[in-house]
Amino acid sequence: MPENAVRTLLVASRPLSWINTAYPFAAVYLLTTGTIDAAFVVGTLFFLVPYNLAMYGVNDVFDYESDLANPRKGGAEGAKLPPSLHRATLWASAVLGGAFVVALVVLGAGRPVSWVVLAVSLFAVLAYSVPGLRFKEIPVVDSITSSTHFVSPALYAAALAGTTLTPALILTLIAFFCWGMASHAFGAVQDIVPDRDAGIGSIATALGAAATVRIAVGLWLVAGLLMLFAPWPANLAALAVLPYIAIVAPYLNIDDGRSASANRAWRRFLVINYAVGFGITMLLILCWTEGLFA
Repeated sequence: MPENAVRTLLVASRPLSWINTAYPFAAVYLLTTGTIDAAFVVGTLFFLVPYNLAMYGVNDVFDYESDLANPRKGGAEGAKLPPSLHRATLWASAVLGGAFVVALVVLGAGRPVSWVVLAVSLFAVLAYSVPGLRFKEIPVVDSITSSTHFVSPALYAAALAGTTLTPALILTLIAFFCWGMASHAFGAVQDIVPDRDAGIGSIATALGAAATVRIAVGLWLVAGLLMLFAPWPANLAALAVLPYIAIVAPYLNIDDGRSASANRAWRRFLVINYAVGFGITMLLILCWTEGLFA
């Protein structure tokens, strides 16, 4: 495959977002097992690159026509994959991802429930974009599916490691799911005009810009409130939703005609993810020292 084609596929996999799927898997697996083994390495690598290539690359293939009219596509927020690379993208996603999936199935042979969770995760990745399913065009279902993309790696790690789902862990996963739905919903606001022009439905095109922003803020608030019920010091994670709410608050009354301006906040969102992720990492280390995962 030519070097420029490989570079384009890397852009299509959204390198800025790799950590959003690899980190939940790695954190849950490492903190609940305390070991770095083959399952940890293979799973982390899978959710770092192949998983994201399948999720975003397949989406870019089937959204090619609408992406052409979207001014924010063509860089870090998504590639405009030329038709000449569509088949290569699908093959690369299938071959690279398939090899890792086979390895994970073998590594999870002693825990069949891990197969089920992995299957659900992969189904959500494909169902979001492929013709005949296109969950991304079903309002609200699109946000649920997108959140599944990010929460399922954490749930899969627990299943693969044989981790007991304690009330605290369940609470955290639900809060994380609310965070994922909020993030997707707000992200859809900036695309209202190009999506409508292309005849693509979304939670934002259906409910409108202002209502969608308010729903996103509400979901972030729910996530924060849920984390308040986690044991100390894990409940400090409730503070993590505040930066997101702060950058979105100015758009609570935004109208559909100005929805593209939400991209400014979305770009800040991408940066905040790393800052918040650092804070969460420090908190996880503190929780570890306090024996919360013992």
